Amino acid sequence: MDSMDRSRTFLRDVKRLVIKVGTAVVTRSDGRLALGRLGALCEQIKELNSQEYEVILVSSGAVGIGRQRLRYRKLVNSSFADLQKPQVDLDGKACAAVGQNSLMALYDTLFSQLDVTSAQLLVTDNDFRDKDFRRQLSDTVKSLLTLKVVPIFNENDAVSTRKAPYEDSSGIFWDNDSLAALLALELKADLLVLLSDVDGLYSGPPSDPHSKLIHTYVKERHQGEITFGDKSRVGRGGMTAKVKAATGAAYAGIPVVITSGYAPGNILKVLKGDRIGTLFHQDAHLWTPQKDVGARDMAVAARESSRRLQAISSQERRKILLDIADALEANEKLISTENEADVAEAQQSGYEKALVSRLAMKPGKISSLANSIRTLANMEDPIGHVLKRTEVSDGLVLEKTSSPLGVLLIVFESRPDALVQIASLAIRSGNGLLLKGGKEARRSNAILHKVITEAIPESIGGTLIGLVTSREEIPDLLKLDDVIDLVIPRGSNKLVSQIKNSTKIPVLGHADGICHVYVDKSADLEMSKRIVLDAKIDYPAACNAMETLLVHKDLVQTGGLNELVVNLRIEGVTLNGGPRASSLLNIPEARTFHHEYNSLACTLEIVDDVFDAIDHIHQHGSAHTDCIVTEDHEVAEVFLRQVDSAAVFHNASTRFSDGARFGLGAEVGISTSRIHARGPVGVEGLLTTRWILRGSGQVVDGDKGVVYTHRDIKIES
Repeated sequence: MDSMDRSRTFLRDVKRLVIKVGTAVVTRSDGRLALGRLGALCEQIKELNSQEYEVILVSSGAVGIGRQRLRYRKLVNSSFADLQKPQVDLDGKACAAVGQNSLMALYDTLFSQLDVTSAQLLVTDNDFRDKDFRRQLSDTVKSLLTLKVVPIFNENDAVSTRKAPYEDSSGIFWDNDSLAALLALELKADLLVLLSDVDGLYSGPPSDPHSKLIHTYVKERHQGEITFGDKSRVGRGGMTAKVKAATGAAYAGIPVVITSGYAPGNILKVLKGDRIGTLFHQDAHLWTPQKDVGARDMAVAARESSRRLQAISSQERRKILLDIADALEANEKLISTENEADVAEAQQSGYEKALVSRLAMKPGKISSLANSIRTLANMEDPIGHVLKRTEVSDGLVLEKTSSPLGVLLIVFESRPDALVQIASLAIRSGNGLLLKGGKEARRSNAILHKVITEAIPESIGGTLIGLVTSREEIPDLLKLDDVIDLVIPRGSNKLVSQIKNSTKIPVLGHADGICHVYVDKSADLEMSKRIVLDAKIDYPAACNAMETLLVHKDLVQTGGLNELVVNLRIEGVTLNGGPRASSLLNIPEARTFHHEYNSLACTLEIVDDVFDAIDHIHQHGSAHTDCIVTEDHEVAEVFLRQVDSAAVFHNASTRFSDGARFGLGAEVGISTSRIHARGPVGVEGLLTTRWILRGSGQVVDGDKGVVYTHRDIKIES
């Protein structure tokens, strides 16, 4: 069952529905009644009645009809002298009183022709403040529906005491759209249909050729990226009012469809499950494919949200992170359940053990992630930090400041915890974010994304972090070099290579994690064993795990090599050798030195000295993380200076190459690039710089009137 089928299954249970028809549907552009549309509407309601549906109609149009009729009567009864006087607009309440009579007479006539009985119920905002009224209203409607009578509701504008409905924050409803939503809740309807003069909700004004119809509205995704056009040409509401009413009803449990009242038969099509109009449902975020939004729309929405994020205070950004940490811990059980389902499915599908290992979120992982986010939140705000201040000329001061990159696209495989780390870093650095995880972590990523985005305030918008659910979206995203500022792939060499070859957007990341530990002849043997074992077995699937062990030739004679081999074998590590080691130790020869096992296996080779080890690393390594174990500090310095890798260690496990362990709070990935950022990439790696110049009216004028000082100004901490 695809997402569209799932989104319409609720229609099987619909018995009672509220239909709201707006002024723009009831009347023509000249203000006269649209008899054809009203006739088609009544015919549909007749058909629904015969199919045992209970139909409640909310109809606008009284004021417009009354105004048109009164203008005609006034014109007929005016003298020539009257026509010369300034024309005063007609009293709206008088229009409502006259129009309501005409509107109901028309409905009565049309329904009578179809052998259907209708009833009029006029209500005001104040009526609903009375519990007894609400109870009586429900009883009356129940009786009418039992008799197959169609109740027709309208706000009684003729006697309503609200003069400025949109300014009255204490109101219960503000127009016939919100009245329809209120009645749907009060009368326990199963569906609300809002008929409009357009096909549904568009991403922008319907007249704009770039606007797209949104088939399923997802608040977390679409809120903040919709651009509304003008309000209704005749009514008080328009699409803004409809969306507000539809969102309120949907999140209270009443599904809503906004569709065109111009097209005959649209209500019947909705109930048949046809994909017309825009659906609002409280579970919409669970069914809608991200592709509905479109790659560009998603990226633009992330950029707009990121600018709102940058505009708030440092303390407010910090609070968002703390709220996310709390939300993760509060939803730990739910997250674990979804992750366990992913792991079970991956195992059943026969995925490699290394992938399943990276996929699993072990006990304590959520707490660890939450604490990392809190650490990040409590760090100094990186945005707007003054890096350099220069007096260019007298009264002209230039500042170099830190600034967010913009929008990041992260493509990652297997590890759902990466989603949490990346999202928190993006928020701390003020960047918008698009995430594409592997299909094997689909459920884990979906629940983590939901928990995180729901903790982001509406003023920023959940669109700050978009979750790409379709692999087909990636090529489209990689073309958006005008919207996306940086791509960070976290995964296999194949993945990284494919992305680098498919985009003009700068790419930051590492292809392989072929990390080396070189044990020198002067190494402390016990220390060497601890470091080698930790680098290999602490988390074999990690990119910073040791994949190649290089051992000084002298350790063959002293027995050090043998002890290292025995320790690795006791821990279940499979050994493959280079030409020298395989011959000496009688172990299988490795097909290549450039291999990332991601499992309890590694390559072992014997080298002549530190220079031989360095040459080996440069020839076969991936410039990720490499380590030397030695007590000879001169040898150590040679290794640290000459090994051209992102991270180089002395007497420490390669597993320390990690953003959290480096004190970065978290990492968006590890970069082996030689520009912008290298090694574990934390907040600083997601920033660029901006120049801010403050003057007092200076102009260049061919540099004739400027005396340049270019004096550094001390930055006070």
